[in-house]
Amino acid sequence: MSEREPVIVVIGGGFSGAAVAAQLLRRGRPVRVVLVNRFGPIGRGVAYRTRIEAHVLNVPAGGMSALPDDPEHFLRWASSRDPSIRGDTFVSRRVYGEYLEALLREAESAANGTARLERVVGEVRDVEPKGSRFEVVFSDGGRREADRIVLALGNYSPNDPPADGAEFYATERYVRDPWIRGALDVIREGEAVLLLGTGLTMLDIALDLASRGTSLPIRAVSRHGLLPQRHASVGPAPPAPPPGPSRSLRELTRWVRRTARETGDWRAAVGALRGATPAIWQGFTPAERARFLRHLRPWWDVHRHRAAPPTADAVAAMIEHGELRPRAARVVRYEPDAAGVRVHVRPRGSDRIETFFVERVVNCTGPSSDVRRVGDPLLDALLSRGLMTPDPNRLGVEVTEECALVGANGEPSRSLYLVGPLLKARFWEATAVPELRQHAKAVAQRLLG
Repeated sequence: MSEREPVIVVIGGGFSGAAVAAQLLRRGRPVRVVLVNRFGPIGRGVAYRTRIEAHVLNVPAGGMSALPDDPEHFLRWASSRDPSIRGDTFVSRRVYGEYLEALLREAESAANGTARLERVVGEVRDVEPKGSRFEVVFSDGGRREADRIVLALGNYSPNDPPADGAEFYATERYVRDPWIRGALDVIREGEAVLLLGTGLTMLDIALDLASRGTSLPIRAVSRHGLLPQRHASVGPAPPAPPPGPSRSLRELTRWVRRTARETGDWRAAVGALRGATPAIWQGFTPAERARFLRHLRPWWDVHRHRAAPPTADAVAAMIEHGELRPRAARVVRYEPDAAGVRVHVRPRGSDRIETFFVERVVNCTGPSSDVRRVGDPLLDALLSRGLMTPDPNRLGVEVTEECALVGANGEPSRSLYLVGPLLKARFWEATAVPELRQHAKAVAQRLLG
């Protein structure tokens, strides 16, 4: 870089963007950080702008610090506001959004003018190389120069599941992304609803809809009908197998099954792999990765991405009282009319078709990571310029171990970096705070030395 103050543009104002910006400010180096958020306050993102108190974090407060070198940072902040919060408390996601805003204010204050933060609200639609620098192009035509760029991209709206009558997805009876603010407001009191997917998103949306007076029972379908496991207190985690290519998928599966039998808890076995998972994932052959995604991923997800006890207990009560009916089935056809939609589903393991009528269908299948399909103008521009390479398994994009983008020519960028869920293609574990905060710190170190 030149001797002038470098400009680093961080695109994305959710957790990843706030964490990267805070790390840059805290390094004590002259730098101007431009943090770009599409809308609303910085630090909210999709996950933390909810106003519903029942939407809580899926990790206890003791594990939610945004700073890897200060693991109790969030706990201190939260308990100073509410002394009842302990390390094992599952805090509201709304409160965590407030924490991220406070994190940035604290980092700005600590920088003491050495590093500067500029907050910008706008949508970036392109990044144009200009010699050794870039111009960041906004949807309103505005432009900003940058020496380095960090794509702190969050989660994208889910894909529409394949089914006959897919033109139904273009109607107001269908909610593609329930996390878009106001998306669920189209659902009126007393309407019957079908939820597509039975993962963590479904749990939150089912509780939300029940509080709005939706007709009960609420139906939910997914390919396997599996629900996320509940967080539970378990004994010491068993030792993880050594990471790396010495472990094949078959060997790893055998280890998990054996450890689960010995401990009596699948959650402990899956959780024990967390630190070794990136190396294990990178050691898999392409065929092993594809086989894992095709056959084992649903079971991994429900044991690895667990539900907070308050959420799990509330959903279990709904199921017990017949207010929520999750099942293993696949939608095969939609037949919409003026009043709603007739849905035809095939239960898992059966050839028969079941039919029922609902007024609304809500997609709770989880975020899309196929960068070729999400329809983001920025991603489309980066792909067309050859600055980004999609992962063949549609988990995100190709990056180096240092999170630098790999271009279409196979060369890593020296100026474009990524932090966020699209890192899953390389690290597999790249969606939760404990991993993302490490990536944020590593990228900041890389950019400022």
